[in-house]
Amino acid sequence: MEGMVDAHCDISYNVYQMAIGQFEQLVLTAILSLRDDAYGVSIHSKVADLAKPKSVSLGAVYVTLDRLEDKGYLASWLADPTPERGGRSKRFYRLEALGERALRESVETARRVWREVGRVRGWLKSCWFKL
Repeated sequence: MEGMVDAHCDISYNVYQMAIGQFEQLVLTAILSLRDDAYGVSIHSKVADLAKPKSVSLGAVYVTLDRLEDKGYLASWLADPTPERGGRSKRFYRLEALGERALRESVETARRVWREVGRVRGWLKSCWFKL
């Protein structure tokens, strides 16, 4: 099963390239959540909230943004420079279709894993275990 075609988006991809790590999942979720306000500092802040109680460095977020953009999961652009930023531009990010699909598949995999853990541990009857 080396490559597949996504019937919904008509995008060819390698199954192994679609797997994302937990931190990448946090970054993609932050961008999805922030919508038009997704730039480095706001993404870092949202990822830090999602990752609590673990701490998150700004550098780790920027490295991950670069990697996700290289994979085609994100697109970025520079906004017009502003006086408030000393004439510097903000780099904004948006989720691409491939990134949204990778995030969805990652969440679905996590749900399946959690259901199996719940089944094995007998948690399925608990009301808090609804996924």
